[in-house]
Amino acid sequence: MKTYCIENSYLKLYCMEYGAAITSLYTKDKNGNDTNVVLGFKSLEDYQNHGYCLGASLGRYAGRIGGGYFEIDGQHYPIYNENGVHLHGGKNGFHKRFWTVEKVTETSITFVIESEAMDEGYPGNLTAKVTYALDDNKVVNTYTAVSDAKTILNLTNHNYYNLNGEGDVLSHELYLNADNFLEVTETQIATGKLVPVSNTPFDFRTPTVINEQEGFTGVDDCFELKDSHAATLYSEKTGIEMKVTTNQPGVVVFTPEDLGTCNFKDDAVFNNYSSICFETQNFPNAPHHPHFPSAILEAGETYVNESSFEFSIR
Repeated sequence: MKTYCIENSYLKLYCMEYGAAITSLYTKDKNGNDTNVVLGFKSLEDYQNHGYCLGASLGRYAGRIGGGYFEIDGQHYPIYNENGVHLHGGKNGFHKRFWTVEKVTETSITFVIESEAMDEGYPGNLTAKVTYALDDNKVVNTYTAVSDAKTILNLTNHNYYNLNGEGDVLSHELYLNADNFLEVTETQIATGKLVPVSNTPFDFRTPTVINEQEGFTGVDDCFELKDSHAATLYSEKTGIEMKVTTNQPGVVVFTPEDLGTCNFKDDAVFNNYSSICFETQNFPNAPHHPHFPSAILEAGETYVNESSFEFSIR
């Protein structure tokens, strides 16, 4: 498995062409020890055979679209679905493809992928790029894309974070800057309704240790962000704090209960609730709900999703 490395005095990031995925991200803990704060696998085969999109870039549409179709200007576009659920761009989404390295510097790398018109049912010939850049103690993920026809688009990264580098995230402290989350059906399709987080297990508006949140049994939900500060995650064990900021309207927060048997990098051992994802993006199922932020990308316009992950010691 060929990987690329970018680094500065604060951070060292490894990534690969398959899925334009981040495979490792090292930062110093409070004792000066290197800690890999994202989950990664040892081999390419592990990534190809595992269904959880570790570290990958998702597209053309991150999250779920219901009904097996979407419409643009009254035109019906069927898309691949399983039981009415289209997930992460379809059967062969961007996370399952090899991207091309366009440019590498000491502290940044850019991947590009070409997606032909009607690829997985989406109109428009699309060129998408992602740049991972280190800016002092920040990792800045910038997704851009241009299409030659009107289409829908929603790109994001799917890192699984654990600020201890092992075990689980249940002792991590979490802050989410959201008053509402998206109501979903039994198949996790957004209904179009926003639900207040108050009096639910999803109320992290005050920093709260995850397993001390009453009623917490895991999260796999999209939160409507109040402003660009999406979330803050902190580990008392390592002293590492990560602040997430984005230009996107939402963040999907996911705490997988069990990732199954995996060959993790550095022989790391993880428990249930091993990690937490912050998928900064537009709302899932937005094409079916006109009152949601628009997922339309006009022909010739440039899509931009810029999100930063800032690391410090508290």
